[in-house]
Amino acid sequence: MENNFPKLHNAMWPGVVGKGPDSEPVVPFDTMLEMTAAADVGGVKFDGVDIALFEHMDVNMSDDEIKRMADKVARYNLNIGSMVAPIWGGSAMGSKDKRDHFIEMVRKACHIGQKLKEIGIRPYGVIRIDSSASPTDWDSDPTGNQKQIVETFQQACDVAADYGEQLAAEGEICWGGMHSWKTMLDTLESVDRPNMGFQADMAHTLLYTMGYNREQDRILPPNFDWNDRATLEDALRTLTNALRPWTTDFHVAQNDGTVFGSGSHDKTGRHCQALDPNGKLDVVHDAGYWLRDESGQLTKAFKHICWDGCMFPNNVMTSQQTWNDILATMIDVRRKHGWQM
Repeated sequence: MENNFPKLHNAMWPGVVGKGPDSEPVVPFDTMLEMTAAADVGGVKFDGVDIALFEHMDVNMSDDEIKRMADKVARYNLNIGSMVAPIWGGSAMGSKDKRDHFIEMVRKACHIGQKLKEIGIRPYGVIRIDSSASPTDWDSDPTGNQKQIVETFQQACDVAADYGEQLAAEGEICWGGMHSWKTMLDTLESVDRPNMGFQADMAHTLLYTMGYNREQDRILPPNFDWNDRATLEDALRTLTNALRPWTTDFHVAQNDGTVFGSGSHDKTGRHCQALDPNGKLDVVHDAGYWLRDESGQLTKAFKHICWDGCMFPNNVMTSQQTWNDILATMIDVRRKHGWQM
């Protein structure tokens, strides 16, 4: 009998992230839904989508508009899981106005999340946040800026708790205070809230092992030979043993060991296609470092996993084969590291 958990989701924000006037056009939400719903591998399909509350949709939407959006997704036989709060007009470190805006965007995202749960289309998932600050700005005053990020995240957690929501901090090298595995761990431990977790993306967290944006936190040796699989696996164990206990949201992804940015998005871990021959990860095997504990037992810490593939060219995004390959990879992850419920 096939495993039916974790549920398999596709991210909608790759249609938005890295797009825009100085890049390629946004891939519309409806197109992303259609491509997701059409993916099929031996009769297995995506179970849902994770969504971004920017560009594709207005975080200020009314309750009636929330219902219409939920109905649209439901017509494709998809659930909604995790959501990205649009906190970038604010910042977790900076002026009071910036931090107040950050908190307000978290509140609005949590309201939408709560309504979607009440409708019944969102049975699991978190609200994703980042610091909305660059590593360079963070480096100008690491102690003071880290203190501000922690305090802002604590306030955000308190707001989220009022809505019964969990927050997850995105592990990505372009966000200050989250730009290395050690700064991320310090942030999580310092926030110290039961509804504060970590969102691991395999493409981004691979860059943690390489010390991008914070060389002193490198795990892999300089000039690492990617043919040295044993050393890479040791580095992945070090990384995941530290951050796995915090992980409440997980993105399956591939990376070729480089950084990339497009549109207005800063350089971060490059997302590669599922079958990219230049990918440095054994995606199915290496997902197990996040989905299983140090003794190899399944953690079952989250009920769905998501594919994240931002900043792909639009001709890739609008090819059905792209999504079939992604779905096939996720099915393999679930077969190896999933469970039945």
